[in-house]
Amino acid sequence: MELFTRAEGVAVPVLSRTSAPLQLRAGGTSLVVDVRGDGLPRIVHWGADLGVMSGEALVALADAQVPQRVSGGLDAPVPVAVLPEHAAGWLGTPGLAGHRAGSDFAPRLRMLELEQAEERLVAHAADERAGLRATLEIEVTSSGLVRLRATVHNTGGTAFDVEAVLPTLPVPDTATELLDTTGRHLRERSPQRLPFVVGTHLRESRRGRPGADATLLLVAGEEGFGARSGRVWGVHVAWSGNHRVLAERAISGESLLGGGELLLPGEVRLEPGESYESPWLYGSHGDGLDELASRFHDHLRARPHHPRTPRPVTLNTWEAVYFDHDLDRLTELAGLAAGLGVERFVLDDGWFGSRRDDSRGLGDWYVSPEVWPEGLHPLADHVTALGMQFGLWVEPEMVNPDSDLARAHPDWILGPPDRVPPSSRRQQVLDLAHPDAFDHILSRLDALLVEYPIAYLKWDHNRDLVDAGHGPLGTAGVHGQTLAVYRLLDIVRGRHPGLEIESCAAGGARVDLAILERTDRVWASDCIDPIEREQIQRWTELLLPPELIGEHVGAPVSHSTGRQHTLDFRAASAFFGHLGVEWDVSRATDEERARLAEWIAAHKALRGLLHTGRRVHADHPDPALRVHGVVAVDQGEAVYAVVQLTTTLTYPSGWLRLPGLDPDGVYDVRPLPPGNRIEGTGQSPLPWWTDGVRMSGYALSEVGVRAPVLYPERSVLVRATRIDAPQPAHISPGGIA
Repeated sequence: MELFTRAEGVAVPVLSRTSAPLQLRAGGTSLVVDVRGDGLPRIVHWGADLGVMSGEALVALADAQVPQRVSGGLDAPVPVAVLPEHAAGWLGTPGLAGHRAGSDFAPRLRMLELEQAEERLVAHAADERAGLRATLEIEVTSSGLVRLRATVHNTGGTAFDVEAVLPTLPVPDTATELLDTTGRHLRERSPQRLPFVVGTHLRESRRGRPGADATLLLVAGEEGFGARSGRVWGVHVAWSGNHRVLAERAISGESLLGGGELLLPGEVRLEPGESYESPWLYGSHGDGLDELASRFHDHLRARPHHPRTPRPVTLNTWEAVYFDHDLDRLTELAGLAAGLGVERFVLDDGWFGSRRDDSRGLGDWYVSPEVWPEGLHPLADHVTALGMQFGLWVEPEMVNPDSDLARAHPDWILGPPDRVPPSSRRQQVLDLAHPDAFDHILSRLDALLVEYPIAYLKWDHNRDLVDAGHGPLGTAGVHGQTLAVYRLLDIVRGRHPGLEIESCAAGGARVDLAILERTDRVWASDCIDPIEREQIQRWTELLLPPELIGEHVGAPVSHSTGRQHTLDFRAASAFFGHLGVEWDVSRATDEERARLAEWIAAHKALRGLLHTGRRVHADHPDPALRVHGVVAVDQGEAVYAVVQLTTTLTYPSGWLRLPGLDPDGVYDVRPLPPGNRIEGTGQSPLPWWTDGVRMSGYALSEVGVRAPVLYPERSVLVRATRIDAPQPAHISPGGIA
């Protein structure tokens, strides 16, 4: 029986009962969902596209998965639903956890109706005795991502405490290895692998933000999977507060990946008639990590609000001047930046209140008359007159106890009523769920954006949330704080169309798809050492395309590691992302500035390719050598970086295999200036380096060319251009490249 309802003005079929599982297909992904009977939807297959399947074939696929009964088990198979249910016999992590003053701890939701519109299902279910209803949304996006979320409605007569809502996706038993990332301040996105064994691998963040140690994705795959090989499946929780993600393998053989918000006690207490909506859980799959990542990149690039204009080359003043704000020095820096080809100039911390160091003034969002007696107008006007955008650093969610704001409103600090939370970076957190605090911060940001020609906010978040109580009762406040931050960002963006915002959180501590619905890039790390950035950026790209990742050229000596690197190596490490400069270029030599200008010009000429193409990584056998690049969607051209991290065991170096090209195409491959200087111990020319070489895409990926002999901590660039057939000019948001 098929009925129809209307959602957003569109007729949507409502399936009261189905005789066969349903198939959602898009972007090379098949999702087969068994919705027979009155239980919650169960995913039969998630992964490679199975092609169009008949109802009979779908029934066969689902029924063929039903196991035998065995000793020690239940008398009937346990249906592991999108929200696994304890009441249905699932003894792993439940998909919905909560209680009503101790009762209704294990709801059993029964299907009421199912809506299907293109590649999207919405299931409505209820446990009438428990007074709960749930809405499950399951969708396959055009890029082949799967995303799920659940909304829980309290239809009972008393309050219901929600403890967890954790949607899950199944993975096959061939996925025997897990990959996630961890890290710390100045060393985010450090990968770690472990066997996918029976039990639960759980990663949690209780930091009030994802955290520098958070994993962007939790990936399960075939043993030894790499960038270009091995089937992989991965999930991401799109939430900017506390969260959890898990991989669970039952002794009965089921393997799941899942995740959702980590709710603190009492954070979500649903009064009668109230609802809680979980974050989206995103899932991607592929033959290797590059394909898994490409689905996320394609999804983000398809958003209507994804940045379409060329990403402006940015100079940020933090490592150039720190708190030493001086108009003459900064106007000189702006002039030099414009001469280098910089397109956006950002004034960092130190422009407001008593903020001469990091111990005071945070929260007093008024331009300091001590440092800027004429306001920011002289600098902002100078920057815009040079043809650059003007940007400004803010940290609206934090406050120094030594500030006018904290002295006037100590009740606006996020914490329990009887104590002050532990200090971090000499800061406390401003309770934005407090209406007056929210309105004050909104009014100050709005006033700055009205008065000055600010095109960009570097929005920082420099500490974890600890002991985050809210209000006189001291209830847990991370959930409310996260929603308040979203609302603040939404209002600011709505009032100031065209404003771009960076998500910075002591570097890369708040990187997730929910914050990126409201911001235009992330700051990957406060560490700009190119050796560290090679790893940080590589694993950030598992989720984000390079145009959303701030990658800057730092000073000759890294401020966070003390290591010294050549300008070419520093520039090459930032070349593929949203390029910027974090360096007092007034202290650079004329030769260094000229060389930096060459790198900036080369990036601007190629960013149409760099910021629209497929990100690829070679599975090189030698960990001393890293090869990565961007291949145009039409495979007409590509740019690769060859990175020598340490010395190699073999001497001379091995081979460069260039992934992602059309195997049937013929390519001209040659070094790309300014990344064409070989600095190493080779005692003769590299034959193909001088005149280039022409080879098929298949030969380049399977055999490759000899790598140049490079000193450690050096990089070169290589460009491949298809020559076997006329190719249209590569059209990008930045024009023809």
